[in-house]
Amino acid sequence: MGMGLWIYTALCGSAIAGFTAADGTPQRRCEFYASSRNMEEAVLSGSVNGTVQYCGKTQCCIGIFQMVDGHFKPDHLGCSRLGTPCPNVTCSESTYFKNYTTCLCGSDFCNTNMTWSPGTPQLQQSGPQAVSRAAVSTILLSLLICILMILISLAVGHGLRTHFCLHDEEAASSNDDLKPRCSCSRTPMMDIDLANMKLHKFVASGRFGLVWQGSYQGEEVALKLFPVKNDQEFTRERDIYSLPLMVHAGITRFFGAGRALSGEPVLALKLATHGSLNSYLSKAVISWKEAMRLSKSLVEGLAYLHSDHFSNGMHKPPVAHRDLSSNNVLVQADGSCALCDFGCATILCPCASRREWQHTANTPQESVPVGTLCYMSPELLDRSVDLNGGRCLLQGDVYALGLLLWETWMCCSDLFRGRQDLKHRLPYEAELGPKPTLEQLLVFVFEKRGRPAMPSAWARVSQIKSFSLQEILEDCWDHDPEARLTARCTADRIASLTTDLSL
Repeated sequence: MGMGLWIYTALCGSAIAGFTAADGTPQRRCEFYASSRNMEEAVLSGSVNGTVQYCGKTQCCIGIFQMVDGHFKPDHLGCSRLGTPCPNVTCSESTYFKNYTTCLCGSDFCNTNMTWSPGTPQLQQSGPQAVSRAAVSTILLSLLICILMILISLAVGHGLRTHFCLHDEEAASSNDDLKPRCSCSRTPMMDIDLANMKLHKFVASGRFGLVWQGSYQGEEVALKLFPVKNDQEFTRERDIYSLPLMVHAGITRFFGAGRALSGEPVLALKLATHGSLNSYLSKAVISWKEAMRLSKSLVEGLAYLHSDHFSNGMHKPPVAHRDLSSNNVLVQADGSCALCDFGCATILCPCASRREWQHTANTPQESVPVGTLCYMSPELLDRSVDLNGGRCLLQGDVYALGLLLWETWMCCSDLFRGRQDLKHRLPYEAELGPKPTLEQLLVFVFEKRGRPAMPSAWARVSQIKSFSLQEILEDCWDHDPEARLTARCTADRIASLTTDLSL
């Protein structure tokens, strides 16, 4: 079991290593799992990226396990909130109380697996008094099988993405018997009391609501207020944020939803210091290092949104954003991107309970494409695809992703030999003006297959074994949807670029 965990950590190292605390010491990395009832408290212990938590207050991982049918199952995994020394390197325990046991350990991902060593008398009279060797073996075997499944999917997925990266690996997973039970049911809604909500200043207006900077329970937040007439869009966006496992550094953190005293529905979200990506790029010329931070976090966020993700018996189905634009991406205090504004998004549930989500995909408005015109893919502009097919919606997101990468890199002074007079432009603004019409875009994008112009030097911007910037963009916005990269593959290509730039 220890060897399996070591291999898993080594394979994932390139994606999760390199995080350090403020004092320069490496941050402890712990397996993360939290149910809806303790999610809000759990994320206070450190930043979360998928199923990994980076500890902000301690070097200890914690694991809380519940005895169910003679087996210990995770109830909460993550970073400890206490600054006490870690008693053990590994997660091990020999006692439990009221069917729960807790371990505290001091090595990366040590809380992924608990070693049970029954010895001292238990603290309760009812229930199991000891765990047999067979039960321990069953737990270890189950965890080993799960890790082997992850290793196989990583190895196969990496090989395919390295050579072709053309097909959506999330849609290709037809071996349902190898997965945990599919569950597309909602988690309980994170309703919060907004009676004491305070609005400080107006920030922006979006397609469906107004965004204010405010405070909730003493914390500065972004409060998105929806007019009552847009209650359907509020419900949809709340449902997206409330999906199981919908916690990722590249997706705006969700605190909860409620209603203001005036009756307007409200979403409480993490406040993004720099506003939208559009606003950020309009105010400053960026360096290559800053451009890479924006780009990597953007593509990782979309890749996670598109993923069909299982963890600890929970399931996050793929989600298509459908309105990806520089106004719907936020720039956080650390210069990274986070996706927001899911009012047009669609949940693509691949399992039997798909009917439960029909309201997010089959409303009357869905008979026509939605989104921001200049970011819409050729097939969506022409309405030549069946919008009931989930794959085309993911491919449309990747097309828009290519335009966002182009938009970001066009503001990078290092890509223009140090020029500081660069001006932020929207896609197709140079070719068609600031507000192109549907007819103009149909002719230029669909019929003529035109794309935003790129400097010729971008064909040479790459490192050893990497793709050039031009190749990445062209493979994202390919006219043929089936030939486009997936978001996951785009993230892998961006990750292969380094901060060493040579023109």
